[in-house]
Amino acid sequence: MSHALPATTTDTTLTLDELIKRQDQYFQSGATRSYEFRHAQLQKLLQVAQKYEKAILDALAHDLRKHETESFLAEIGITYAEISDALKHLKRWMKPQRVGSPLAVWPARSHIVSEPLGRTLIISPWNYPYQLCITPLIGAIAAGNVAVIKPSELAPHTAAVLEKMINESFAPEFIHVMNGGVKLSQQLLDERWDHIFFTGSTAIGKVVAAAAAKHLTPCTLELGGKSPCLVTRNANLDVAARRIVFGKFLNAGQTCVAPDYVLVEDAIHDALIEALRREITLRFGSDPLRNEQLPRIINERHFQRLTRLIEPGKVNFGGRMDAGQLLIEPTLMTGVQVHDPVMQEEIFGPVLPIIPVKDLEHAKKYIQGFEKPLALYLFSGDKREHQNIIRSVSFGGGCINDTLMHLANPKLPFGGVGASGTGAYHGKYSFDAFSHRKAVLVNGTGLDLPVRYFPWIPSKEKILRLLLK
Repeated sequence: MSHALPATTTDTTLTLDELIKRQDQYFQSGATRSYEFRHAQLQKLLQVAQKYEKAILDALAHDLRKHETESFLAEIGITYAEISDALKHLKRWMKPQRVGSPLAVWPARSHIVSEPLGRTLIISPWNYPYQLCITPLIGAIAAGNVAVIKPSELAPHTAAVLEKMINESFAPEFIHVMNGGVKLSQQLLDERWDHIFFTGSTAIGKVVAAAAAKHLTPCTLELGGKSPCLVTRNANLDVAARRIVFGKFLNAGQTCVAPDYVLVEDAIHDALIEALRREITLRFGSDPLRNEQLPRIINERHFQRLTRLIEPGKVNFGGRMDAGQLLIEPTLMTGVQVHDPVMQEEIFGPVLPIIPVKDLEHAKKYIQGFEKPLALYLFSGDKREHQNIIRSVSFGGGCINDTLMHLANPKLPFGGVGASGTGAYHGKYSFDAFSHRKAVLVNGTGLDLPVRYFPWIPSKEKILRLLLK
């Protein structure tokens, strides 16, 4: 049987039922399983992404007013690095993993085989509409799956480019983009998939998980939450301010792992605020609303939501807005209490509460009053404080003396814990997310120990007790 990829098509009349049937048949044919096929498709994805790079940059500028350098840094460049990592290591990832065997199964040999799950669904969000679509797709291809991709309708220009770039370059039997709104999402979730990969809010994540549960479909859920940033008296304040401002105000704070709030020791509270104010002015100018590199809020609904979180009496710095352009300048808030609106939800915008704490133990108790966060950041020069936080606070991932940069290392798993997500990806972890690790034991026939067979006699039990210690 030939496993050549079918001709590509731009047929937009393909129904969901037809698409699923064709993907089922194509996957069952075994076409996607070979190393050669997967490697070639990853190479093709890289070439297609490079071909469409300018169109992607333009789309991100239209949807979020992202500067092309920011778009390359946080959207396109990351996917290039992920594809390169997959191409370099794919053969090793696919190789069966030999594992030891206990004496009880001697002389058998044991190994683990990674096999593709099958038909997969990738639902991506609007805040990084390109990167958070393509990065999981890399894992799906590397693991040998077929995929349907549903981009966010809230970033329509990027969604349109994704549809054109994928559907003109790959056959629908293999990968296909479907654009639409909530109705399409519901239709997709009503179907049975072999895996669903969802990135978005915790609220929608619950909907996805409930829909998947009807078919016992496994899910990777990349969600969010209130990711804290801790600054102790042992921190380098200038470096802390620089990296907090970078992590918080990249993409206008519309980043799932952005520092959601800062907990700072009383003794350095005022000094940190001054350092943050200086850094914001240095990076965005004295009038950020006139800075053409300031990204916009995605839409009117999210803009209004953010305006309700900003209490004018608690604005320490910034706070101005341009409703016509959906712009909010980098804003610091002080005097914030745990029951304030800004602390009742993930902020997901350029608003940063600064909250004083007595010490690290006080900070830990504050964090543990919320759901487990997707990320945590600690600024401190004291290694004992590093270990204290790492060992005693649960969070998806994070950085010591930095923000966001754990995402840039494909050797690290990226994912949440508890309400902030289920499963992880990036690099080899993306391959694993879209694979089933099949256990295989291979025994010979030349030797067959009678100890495991009926009838049971005292001497067999003695031998079993020795073997199964």
